[in-house]
Amino acid sequence: MSDAAAPVPTDDSRARRLRLLTILGIAALAGLTLLATTQTWWTVVLSTQSIAVAGTVASPALSALSLSGLALAAALAIAGPFFRFVLGILQLLIGFTVVFTTALSLSSPQKNSEALISKTTGVAGTESIHALIKSIGFTPWGTVAIVLGVLTFLAGAYLLVTFRRWPVASRKYQAVRFENASGERDAVIDWDSLSDGEDPTARGGNAER
Repeated sequence: MSDAAAPVPTDDSRARRLRLLTILGIAALAGLTLLATTQTWWTVVLSTQSIAVAGTVASPALSALSLSGLALAAALAIAGPFFRFVLGILQLLIGFTVVFTTALSLSSPQKNSEALISKTTGVAGTESIHALIKSIGFTPWGTVAIVLGVLTFLAGAYLLVTFRRWPVASRKYQAVRFENASGERDAVIDWDSLSDGEDPTARGGNAER
């Protein structure tokens, strides 16, 4: 009887939970990617010393991509259906770019370490710098960044599949919505309607009211 008395989740509560978990998941992936960039991706062993190369040096674009992911998650919290679709596409692009730039960085550790080695040792020139390198030891963080990029891409795909099931935002928490008292079409009103997933041309008959 206790099971029968348990509250049954409504469609609205499921939709709200889906929306919350999607936003939190995208934000968490962006935060973890940003964390991965601060870690050592590989260590360059020279004849006289070892130099740790962090993700911020190995793949500088990753920090900006991570911050973009955090901003995207924040934008999702207030976006209408149309902009959820746009943000889903952007999420796919962020995930793809994270994977691509990380893989490119891991494939050329010597080249991506040149500036740091030159700054540390004072040696200039590609051939001279490469002559100093005895070995390169990788850490798991580069691979972690690739995995996070793949998950970021999948999160974008999941968003595109499910965003229409999200609940409609309550008017209590929406930004100011402009309405034309005369009922005539207006660019600001049309943009507001479009952001809510409505067809602004469907209200053409309002001018006769």
